[in-house]
Amino acid sequence: MDRHAGPVQHGAMDHSEPPTDLDAVRRYRLARVQAEMKRQDVPALLLLDPINTRYVTDCTNMQLWCMHFETRCVFVPAEGPLTLLDYADMPFLAEGLPTVDNYGVMSAHYFFAAGNRMDEWAAVFGHQIGGLMGKYCPGEKTLAIDRLSHLGGSAIQTLGFQIVDGQRVAEVARSIKSAQELALMKAAIGVADKGMTAMRSALEPGITENGLWAKLHEVNIAEGGEWIETRLLASGPRTNPWFHESSMRVIEAGDMVSFDTDLIGPYGYCADISRAWVCGDVWSREQVALYQLAREQVEFNMEVIRPGVSFREIAEKSWPIPDRFKKNRYGCLAHGVGLCDEYPSIPYREDLEEYGYDGVVEPGMVLAVESYIGEEGAMEGVKLEQMIHVTDTGWELLSHYPLEEFEV
Repeated sequence: MDRHAGPVQHGAMDHSEPPTDLDAVRRYRLARVQAEMKRQDVPALLLLDPINTRYVTDCTNMQLWCMHFETRCVFVPAEGPLTLLDYADMPFLAEGLPTVDNYGVMSAHYFFAAGNRMDEWAAVFGHQIGGLMGKYCPGEKTLAIDRLSHLGGSAIQTLGFQIVDGQRVAEVARSIKSAQELALMKAAIGVADKGMTAMRSALEPGITENGLWAKLHEVNIAEGGEWIETRLLASGPRTNPWFHESSMRVIEAGDMVSFDTDLIGPYGYCADISRAWVCGDVWSREQVALYQLAREQVEFNMEVIRPGVSFREIAEKSWPIPDRFKKNRYGCLAHGVGLCDEYPSIPYREDLEEYGYDGVVEPGMVLAVESYIGEEGAMEGVKLEQMIHVTDTGWELLSHYPLEEFEV
């Protein structure tokens, strides 16, 4: 297939037709960030987190590799042109992107690239950023940064700039999705559905956890997805407590199998869905009871979530976790989803005072509503998770892969 005649695509979905206007998505996302910068009184923003650089530019260049090397960054003024400083001089990777006004190469100063010249190259980097500040934000001395090593930060501060947190700006901006973003998220969720279907077909006694998990990866890559954030698939006694990673364990008939997709699919969007099955589909009474409680928790808490409701109120009105399951409860009641797991994180009432923070559910948010039910010291546990889009009047269910149904 020849390249689509519309907005340019780079990376995994090149030579395909997108489900929506990609340039509209790109412009919306940059506008969200610049509007949030103005709201938080941030004149300039420097982004190095590959999730954030993807959000404002839609330029993909070795995102996972760049997560552990400071080698690409994006400079965003509250008003004015955006500058991408890339890993190397490869402007073809940003060609045709309406949000990338200026292109250059970042002076990388991490040890692998710079060796004993780290200080020297960090100083060059500092002057790169200082030059952008002087050109596009003249007179301003405040720069928000999402993340940066002390070496790069010191090089910028030496020039007289004050560094403030930029992750808050980026995540608040990312939290509200446009209709076009939702179309891309639904494409990623569709890939997750195909992957789960392949997993369900392959779930037979004798397959390893890794072998089953590989089915999701295979479908995701074949369909233009990008990566999977975790290895959260476990079977039998490894389902309790939660967070065992996929292993070489051989799955046996009657084993509970629980997993969390954490899938970064086409267009970089996350499909964060959890399901639990039994190998052979012959459920014990205890397995059914665990599953029904997990489903009850998710569905109860989904009904509590409404636009305009505070995070605190959701926690306080959430499903009462039976005492025997409190110790192994999941880390949060619900959390945001976009290009990855993101703001907000809403705790259970048991964790509200220690981990809770202020905030309100807003239309346009996409949330993953969580449950893990597994008694401390017991054999198995069930992990379920549903994705919803918050609307003006309630919410829309996004994750449609079937839940289990049992005869009463």
